[in-house]
Amino acid sequence: MTGVRLTAMQCLILAALLFLGNTLVSEASKASKVGSALWEASGNEESAPLNVSKKPTLQPKETAPQLGNYILRNPKGQVCARAALGVEFMVIENKKKSFFNLDPRSTTVTGYCGDQRAVLSLVFDGGNLEFTFIKEGSVSYVSKLRAILEPEPCKKCKSKSYPGIMDHEKLFSAKNGQSFMCKSDTSLILADSFRIKFIPLQIQAFDLPSGSFGKEAECWADYTKRIIPIVLGAVAVGVILIAVLVYVLTRDRRGQGYEQL
Repeated sequence: MTGVRLTAMQCLILAALLFLGNTLVSEASKASKVGSALWEASGNEESAPLNVSKKPTLQPKETAPQLGNYILRNPKGQVCARAALGVEFMVIENKKKSFFNLDPRSTTVTGYCGDQRAVLSLVFDGGNLEFTFIKEGSVSYVSKLRAILEPEPCKKCKSKSYPGIMDHEKLFSAKNGQSFMCKSDTSLILADSFRIKFIPLQIQAFDLPSGSFGKEAECWADYTKRIIPIVLGAVAVGVILIAVLVYVLTRDRRGQGYEQL
């Protein structure tokens, strides 16, 4: 009987470990797929002409934005800031939501490179998105995020612009030499009727000696998504082990209660 008990317990433990292992493999596979197909745009302090001249057209439904790789260089040609992200603009009017996705192919990079301050601006026909980076001690962050969208007006409609800003913030903070990364959706409110979403986001300014992103600083949303399955798996293993232990002890006690006379 002892051999049967051990076999059953081993099967339960093996099933629990397989569940935990599959969870870890799945998370690692997701991480390796981020940023696989990016359009690239680069620039320095000089502004370059846009590739496509077409004002934004608002759409009634959300679609996944195209990933873009945006690089800002100083006059010496060195990379001082870069961003890999997909950008979705959201306009809210009369409780109705409309959307526009930034197209990397029609976006130009401009900005400013300094030792303690850098500005990365993504410019397109009908708007722009601007990040202001600050280097403070051992960390850097985005202190100001500003955007404006001027969509193509509908027939018999007046032209409208939707400006928005987040100022005096410490967004996307990371240690010097590291990049801030978030695979989860990052939604920010720039004005009552104007919002922006990054899907996904990796960004860095300063300390890019090779021009590539530094080690990733993980955002909280990604951390919780990654750690919760691991915790749940560990809890499941613990519950199974306790159940097996209780079962074995219970059977042992019952067996001791019946002795031959």
